[in-house]
Amino acid sequence: MTSRPLLLLPAALTIAALTACSSAPSAAPSTAPTSGDGDGHGHGHGHGAIAGAEEVAEPPLGLLSIDAEGNTAVLDLLTDEAIDLGATAAPTALASDGRYGFATTDEGVEVIDSGRWSWDHGDHFHYYLADPALLGTVPGDGPATVTSGALSTAGTTGVFFAGSGEAVLLDNRSLSDGRIDELFRIDTGADTGFLAPVGDGALVTDGDGLTYRDRDGEAVGAPVECVDPAGAITTRVGLVVGCADGAVLATWHDDELATERIPYPADASDRALTFDGRKGRPTVAAVAGTTGFWLLDTRERTWTLVPTERPLTRVVAVDDAEGHVVAIDVDGRIVVHLAEGGAVVGATEPVLADGGSTASLVVDEQRAYVSDPAGGVVHEIDYADGARIARSLETPTAPAFVTEVGR
Repeated sequence: MTSRPLLLLPAALTIAALTACSSAPSAAPSTAPTSGDGDGHGHGHGHGAIAGAEEVAEPPLGLLSIDAEGNTAVLDLLTDEAIDLGATAAPTALASDGRYGFATTDEGVEVIDSGRWSWDHGDHFHYYLADPALLGTVPGDGPATVTSGALSTAGTTGVFFAGSGEAVLLDNRSLSDGRIDELFRIDTGADTGFLAPVGDGALVTDGDGLTYRDRDGEAVGAPVECVDPAGAITTRVGLVVGCADGAVLATWHDDELATERIPYPADASDRALTFDGRKGRPTVAAVAGTTGFWLLDTRERTWTLVPTERPLTRVVAVDDAEGHVVAIDVDGRIVVHLAEGGAVVGATEPVLADGGSTASLVVDEQRAYVSDPAGGVVHEIDYADGARIARSLETPTAPAFVTEVGR
């Protein structure tokens, strides 16, 4: 097996990046908490560091995989080292914020710490390695929707259980210390919805739209109008929530929630139901029915509908300088488009069964990773080189569910 090329920084640049925080302030994502909670100063988590973690010079990328029985492992993408983490209950879904895996099971949500993360400090990043661990279970009933914030060692993570209608806000600092700490748990009375972190609390779906709740679970301010909310994602600019007529963009300024609407174009028909994009970028993508895909630029507050030749099952915006968008179409091909105009710059042969409906898709700044559960591998896609399959990786466990960690 050929290792992914190392991204080595010149020594002077590495030292400069690691020392810049002490002398120059920089902008953090607007959804991240501010003051002591935001950067961890005074709490042992400065710049994303935690006790026992090693700071490294580049992203410690890996693939976290779980098989159908719950056996869990990490494959290091730089060294090919396989790390066994033990077993969870049998999973039915997997979400991730780039460090933690959140596996839905019949018992609730199992939290898996990969021990790999990146800390976004605005104009540069810090990268960390620590011992991975299975942290335990957030009890709950039914399918779980997990929505992450901007940072893994600060802020919060939201979980919504469709079976019970319960919404739970988890403290990320406690997770980084190996503990599951529920800041609040409320019964929404709904069988669909989500809890999406922003600022010092979270937006929670309710019968009338969205309610902002603080870290104690108390409702704050007037409800936020959003008809039929579906899909939430944290971007570089703020939290995006999909609505029937567009999106709500929620940001946190001067310890207060600010929201604004981004309406669909007048001739829009198929709405966005889920969003996906490279972590920490302003532009996200969503499947637009059978037509193609939407791009939502949260910095410009604009929607763009990009028609495609075939309907898509998954789409992720890379949001790099070239504007790559990686998708899976109904024929099981991995297709790379350009955001500007939607031109296809590469596509694989059909490699995924069932149109890729059971495949996972995640992107970083160089590669996309697409799981092929039927084939028992994960395809590493060089999306800047015509959708070339750079490697087909055998993960330590069968890849029923896979995500990339260390991002």
